Amino acid sequence: LVLAAIKRSGRTLAELLEGVTLFPQKLINVRMRAGADWKGSAAIKQAVADAERALDGSGRVLIRASGTEPVLRVMVEASQHDAAVRHAQDIARVVEQATA
Repeated sequence: LVLAAIKRSGRTLAELLEGVTLFPQKLINVRMRAGADWKGSAAIKQAVADAERALDGSGRVLIRASGTEPVLRVMVEASQHDAAVRHAQDIARVVEQATA
């Protein structure tokens, strides 16, 4: 897809990436009980909502289950590295409690 976009645009990859800002991110893998209903957890939903509200458009939160092991991946991107780490750790703590 990337090569097709470069060819179609007639521009270099560097030119296409001008203006793209990459944010620091923090990924934490949290072991959970097999079959844990993490998607239905009000506590996890609240932790994610709290982080998104605090980031106020300057980052994003992604939580997804591993496809191969009982692990929930918590990833936070933020304009500031310390904010990404703090919010990822906060969510990971809630996930640990909610899926034990």
